[in-house]
Amino acid sequence: MMQMPKVLKMGLGKTAASLGRVKPQPGRMFLHQKSLARLPIPPLQQTLYRYLLSVEPLLSKEDFETTKKVVEDFGKPNGVGQRLQMALVKRAKKLDNWLSQWWLSVAYLEFRSPVVVNVSPGIVCPRENINSESDQLKFASKFISGVLDFKHLIDTNSLPVDQMGGQPLCMDQYYKVLAACRIPGPRKDDLVFYPPNKPDAPKHIIVAHKNHFYTVDVMDKEGVPLTLSQLYSQLKFVLEASTQPEIPVGLLTTAHRNTWGKVYKRLNKDPTNAKSFDDIKRAIFLLCLDSSSSQTEQNFSAHVARQALYGGGSGSNSGNRWYDKTIQFFVSPNGGTGLTYEHSGAEGPPIITLVDHTLAYAHSIADDFSAMTVDAPAPKKLNFNLDLDALDTIEEAKQEIDSLAGDLQLTVLPFKYYGKDFPKSQKLSPDAFIQIAIQLTYYKIYGRSAATYESASLRKYQYGRTDTIRSASIASNAFCKAMEESGTKPSEKAMLFRKAILSHKEYTNLAINGDGIDRHLLGLKLIAIEQGENVPDLFMDTAYTQSSHFNVSTSQVPAKHDLVMCFGPVVPDGYGICYNPRQNHLNFAVSAFNTSPETDSDVFAKRLTESLLEIRDVLESAPPTAKL
Repeated sequence: MMQMPKVLKMGLGKTAASLGRVKPQPGRMFLHQKSLARLPIPPLQQTLYRYLLSVEPLLSKEDFETTKKVVEDFGKPNGVGQRLQMALVKRAKKLDNWLSQWWLSVAYLEFRSPVVVNVSPGIVCPRENINSESDQLKFASKFISGVLDFKHLIDTNSLPVDQMGGQPLCMDQYYKVLAACRIPGPRKDDLVFYPPNKPDAPKHIIVAHKNHFYTVDVMDKEGVPLTLSQLYSQLKFVLEASTQPEIPVGLLTTAHRNTWGKVYKRLNKDPTNAKSFDDIKRAIFLLCLDSSSSQTEQNFSAHVARQALYGGGSGSNSGNRWYDKTIQFFVSPNGGTGLTYEHSGAEGPPIITLVDHTLAYAHSIADDFSAMTVDAPAPKKLNFNLDLDALDTIEEAKQEIDSLAGDLQLTVLPFKYYGKDFPKSQKLSPDAFIQIAIQLTYYKIYGRSAATYESASLRKYQYGRTDTIRSASIASNAFCKAMEESGTKPSEKAMLFRKAILSHKEYTNLAINGDGIDRHLLGLKLIAIEQGENVPDLFMDTAYTQSSHFNVSTSQVPAKHDLVMCFGPVVPDGYGICYNPRQNHLNFAVSAFNTSPETDSDVFAKRLTESLLEIRDVLESAPPTAKL
């Protein structure tokens, strides 16, 4: 299965939210856009050499020798590799980004499993002080106002340009976060955007409550956002008009994409359905006013994480969602808040920038709901004419989402012993530090290294998305072995740890500068298919299959707020691990599937704690050297 990218590696640059509240400075958002370089194509021999280095710690000596011969044959002069490389270079000369459309299609729109858990991450925000229905609506109103404030920065091109290492990044993804939606298809999905610079830009959101969906105006005809009092009145109208649960039509969006695509195509022929679908597609975002749900997890954050990932199940709020919508926030009566985002159009940084800005705005705006204002147009309920087949599909979706809920094991680990300040005190990169700790944890449990995915930003290039940082390396493998051998001196362990950190940083720099191997190899494979050739032996080799079977899929998602992001494993016997390094603590979310007897997220989280503490003890026994 194609590795699904989860969230973009962050922490290498600064975003708009990290700069605090910003005043509109029209035009600066795309100031550097035209000067950004095109995504390069690495030299073929360079990629093949680094590919062999990446698979060596995962293979037996015998398998590695076999793979070396396959790679040598692929890369020989005038061979298949050189021919495909030339075709790829030719493609790159014609396009602003030779990869972006391929990646959107192969990694997302052609992916046929449900987007829930498999594609769409969830974000858990800090718990809000919500003790009543009025509190729920007030916070939701302020949150809407904060999103609209951020939207104004996008609409006026006023966002400061994101940077990484002092270099400007592509800002195109900010146009693909709000007023965006995935459209299901029988064999391939589509993605639509309604940017602010187009005529008739959307001025409404969709509000979901008890499985009802309402279109709610949040701006006047001139595009001026409604006041808090007006927003509160709009939301109160929705709650009072939807006291009884509706048929959970939103569950259709949790189904297998082929199934949902066929149902959508048929339902869309009905004018009423088509109008409702169009209102959802065009909406700025979706707000879910959730109902109370019983807490099945001891950890409140883990409970909210399940709401963020899949709505908690058919008996909770899974039907109160529309998982095709790029952004859908939820606000619960118990103070749980967060969002789910459909991953096709954007990586993590624009989403986190939006969330950080919105939370800061919501917590700083004056709590004034008493101002006398002109009434806004009343919310309108979206109606759906559902045939028997659609109703049957909804019933099947109920069973499937509940089955998924039972299968998903999700552990939220707030590591309290230290935060990113400790690696910094040791002159070490916090991200590389955590990645090597994850490697050690896997090695402790399984006695071997595993193919590990960490996403790296390609946004220094026009329309750049991500490449892969392969965190399992020869150096990390040597460190893990040393840590598990009782006779190894602490000084040697510390030295090997620092070597592993250096190796990870070197690979990271290669990846973010367009010299990663995974997207290049993917491009060579896809150009062969596009030209009607057989898939080369390199991609049928055991090493390629094993090294692309990411047992550990990870992402760093640093934020100004104490957030937790979570996502599902990308393979049945794998882990999904997301972390937010805070100054004095580290937030982790670890996921696995119960149907796999080999994985256990609770065990992994426990051993991860042990690994982080052991590494601290090792480093404290050996003084830091140069910054790594």
